[in-house]
Amino acid sequence: MSTDKNRATAAAILPLVGGPDNISSIAHCMTRLRIALHDRSLVDEEALRALPAVLGVVEDETYQIVLGPGTVARVTPEFEALVEEGRSPRTSEPPVTAGELADRGAALKQAQKARNSTPVKLFLRRIANVFVPLIPALIGCGIIAGLNGVLLNTGWLPAVVPALAAIASGFMSLIAVFVGYNTAREFGGTPILGGAVAAIIVFPGVAKIDAFGQHLSPGQGGVLGALAAAFLAVHVERLCRRWVPESVDALVTPTLTVLTSGLVTIFGLMFLAGEVATAIGSFATWMLAGGGAFAGLVLGGLFLPLVMLGLHQALIPIHTTLIEQTGHTALLPILAMAGAGQVGAALAVYCRLPRNRSLRTTIRSALPAGFLGVGEPLIYGVSLPLGRPFVTACVGGAAGGAFVGLFNQLGVAFGATAIGPSGWALFPLLDGPSGLGTNLAIYAGGLLTGYVVGFAATYFFGFTRRMLTELNADQEPAPAAAPPKEPAMAKS
Repeated sequence: MSTDKNRATAAAILPLVGGPDNISSIAHCMTRLRIALHDRSLVDEEALRALPAVLGVVEDETYQIVLGPGTVARVTPEFEALVEEGRSPRTSEPPVTAGELADRGAALKQAQKARNSTPVKLFLRRIANVFVPLIPALIGCGIIAGLNGVLLNTGWLPAVVPALAAIASGFMSLIAVFVGYNTAREFGGTPILGGAVAAIIVFPGVAKIDAFGQHLSPGQGGVLGALAAAFLAVHVERLCRRWVPESVDALVTPTLTVLTSGLVTIFGLMFLAGEVATAIGSFATWMLAGGGAFAGLVLGGLFLPLVMLGLHQALIPIHTTLIEQTGHTALLPILAMAGAGQVGAALAVYCRLPRNRSLRTTIRSALPAGFLGVGEPLIYGVSLPLGRPFVTACVGGAAGGAFVGLFNQLGVAFGATAIGPSGWALFPLLDGPSGLGTNLAIYAGGLLTGYVVGFAATYFFGFTRRMLTELNADQEPAPAAAPPKEPAMAKS
């Protein structure tokens, strides 16, 4: 029955995005089905938003349909299968004139510019694409590490502890290789060459090498070094493909790519990336220890706009660097408070609009994901289209962030052993020197603060009288299902 439901959802979405022949590529992240379209004018967005399974849509570099965690991973394969089955043979496609192609290309180019896809945003998203595929392993290994810590502290099952330690640490010890592989793939190089160059960073033999007057350490530079090394390898490979004769390309290009990039990595990038990673860790520690409440206020308040713009994934390298250095990232529990503010705001909207059945249905369907820290359904389905509740949700996130940051400032520091989850799902990943009970209590207090402040700010300041009059009525579809503003408008 579950498979039939997922296939039915995919079948309902497909004609509303222009059919199989309008789709050029398909992918998904934790909550969104991401599709590249030939012609966006063929999308029936109003009907798409009205589907029960669709929690919202986002227009970006790709067309993104918010389905929620778990659901998107099950619907995507069904959607891919339907697209493949329904594609028309090339011979049946109507002829397209050169003028039509030129007009279509001009329209697509103009639409791309209108979506405010700046080089910086595109680069950050590509960096995020390197790390997003690694999140499932980071989550799994992080939870296992937390379980192993509990067993170690309680003395239970001592024979199992070394095995769990190996399982939890194996991936993290080689994460640089996976980062290098994904970097080369994302930036147009040969993935295995990117992985080969990044593997140098974690090879134990580098401890025998002297660079900048000191011996290198295996893992020095971490994921930042792997990212830089693989990025360099992509460009070296491109130069080789351009100048090396085809007759010897298969031998010369891989050799020169690994050799050149490897030498630069050993005698330059590992040291520089190590210094940058150390600076990131030192700055995060100083910021939270010296001004934790204010830092938490700012970080918690600004995180929802980053999620709205899809740029929050660019923080993954920083989280990963902190985990490599200290075993946990102290930033994630603070940033997770933004989701608490969003949940509180959604609950206030639910209470303030008792007669808006459609919007209340959207909130009921999106709240479970919101409690687990997945904010996109509530952002794009509720608060952002309404406007003011999005701002008041940020206020709730700022309050929760200040609460958690204050305890960091008072010396009760803790963090998450992995990235990906937030909300209630982050509880199993909390770790710190003050003990599990203290960590859980502070994090729960932060969530409660975010819920309460987000609710109160939205209930009392989230609506004008006119909004309440227009929205508090039986309507279908709900106003919250209106298309989201362009990013430039959403910031204001």
